[in-house]
Amino acid sequence: MASFVAHLNGRTATAGDLAPLAFAGYAHFTAVQVRGGRIRGLDLHLERLRSASVELFGRALPDDRVRSYLRTALESGPADLSLTATMYSSRGEFTAAGTDVEPEVLVRTGPAANGPQGPLALATVEYERPLPAVKHVGEVAKTYYLRQAVGQGFDDAAFVDRRGRLSEGTIWNLAFWDGSAVVWPEAEMLGGSMMGVVRRQLVRLGVPQRVREVTPADLPAMAGAVVMNSWTPGVAVHRIGSVAIPEAPSFLELLHRAHQAEPPTAP
Repeated sequence: MASFVAHLNGRTATAGDLAPLAFAGYAHFTAVQVRGGRIRGLDLHLERLRSASVELFGRALPDDRVRSYLRTALESGPADLSLTATMYSSRGEFTAAGTDVEPEVLVRTGPAANGPQGPLALATVEYERPLPAVKHVGEVAKTYYLRQAVGQGFDDAAFVDRRGRLSEGTIWNLAFWDGSAVVWPEAEMLGGSMMGVVRRQLVRLGVPQRVREVTPADLPAMAGAVVMNSWTPGVAVHRIGSVAIPEAPSFLELLHRAHQAEPPTAP
């Protein structure tokens, strides 16, 4: 019978394995939606794990080994599921550990997810994530600002950096439509795997794309806005701060079409 798992380095994780990780915060991860046993943008997820491991631990595991851990986890589950692969050091936190210890890999699976329906209203918050290019764990600000936004009548929050530029959402990348091209914000942020998939497929579809600074003052000129992450290539955003934004269903359809054009790959 298909089931969800928690595996440590390719074997079933015990309570003793997991207990030290309950409040550990020096780690990084990637989140994946698996459909039919396959993953869109698998190469981007592997590259994320590799580069973040080098950044945090000074070394990375071979892709083949990581893929074998993913395959082992998928063997026990249904064809459609969510998967998270987290990498951490057995040396733990608050140590000056060198590069002599390989990262450990915790792979967890759970029910498939598709994200909210939208459209969403986003509060704007002045905040910059530390190490923004790394998808690291233990980011209390994400949940804090999400809850603050909901308390103010919004659905979630979008971050504005010290230069006044919109960068990303709490767990989302932002994308805009200016009427003729997809606009990606220029700022320090996490380059999402879904964002990478959509961008390269838009190139193949011949859709114009621009990367430029987007401030709250630029929002009234936008013809559409979305958030995206591993759940979905696009959820419509109808308001950011006090600015109403058109829902632009054709923009949303375009992003979903780009995602579907990405060939799924088995680990």
